[in-house]
Amino acid sequence: MTEQAIRTQPAFSIVVPARNEAPNIGPLITGIETACTPLGAFELIVIDDGSQDDTAARVLDLAETRPWLRLLRHPQSGGQSAAVHSGVTAARAPIIATLDGDGQNPPADLPKLLVLLVNGNDPRLGLVAGQRVARRDTLSKRVASRLANSLRKSLLKDGTRDTGCGLKAFRRDAFLALPFFNHMHRYLPALFSRDGWRVALVDVGHMPRLAGHSNYTNLQRGLVGIRDLIGVAWLIARRKTVQPLPEETLHD
Repeated sequence: MTEQAIRTQPAFSIVVPARNEAPNIGPLITGIETACTPLGAFELIVIDDGSQDDTAARVLDLAETRPWLRLLRHPQSGGQSAAVHSGVTAARAPIIATLDGDGQNPPADLPKLLVLLVNGNDPRLGLVAGQRVARRDTLSKRVASRLANSLRKSLLKDGTRDTGCGLKAFRRDAFLALPFFNHMHRYLPALFSRDGWRVALVDVGHMPRLAGHSNYTNLQRGLVGIRDLIGVAWLIARRKTVQPLPEETLHD
């Protein structure tokens, strides 16, 4: 990153977790560049989550002519939530947007989410969550996702039909105040609401994966999802907020 780029404070940061996405990461970065350049100064942080292909090398090649592009590397895979957390921690902007590294979240939808936080005037809006329409996944994946979302909605009452969508925008400080755990990225609407933030929902598109394959199977998602769902329900039930009294001052 050049000295000039370091001096330029970004209005928002884009965080992209990626694992073995070498064929997809280049077109994704180009798409983000096209969508976000008109919005002002930004930075893009790609987190290479223990890839065993050329994902990192392709990001570094593009970074030579894009001073706003940064690469973080996990020596071994920590999972999507850990990658997102690393990116948000390293980000320099107060507003964060995320999307998946597989290219299935259209970068063109980023402005629809970001404008509500970057140019918005609602101080209680903490999260803008995308909800995919016309999903371009396999039938088995769509059915598994629909069942999981139905169970989650009935238990958590978070009002979101598609919490697994990678397209999200949120306040950095609010995110870092959330309890961190593996797979937390799937429960952000419930967790933000738990902390008293307002959540906005925006319909977004979905594209077919052009190369590679998913890092998780439906069975893996289902097994960890049940445990996580119980844990998040416990976190919500145990939340207790106490409003402090006005600060006292001492008088002689």
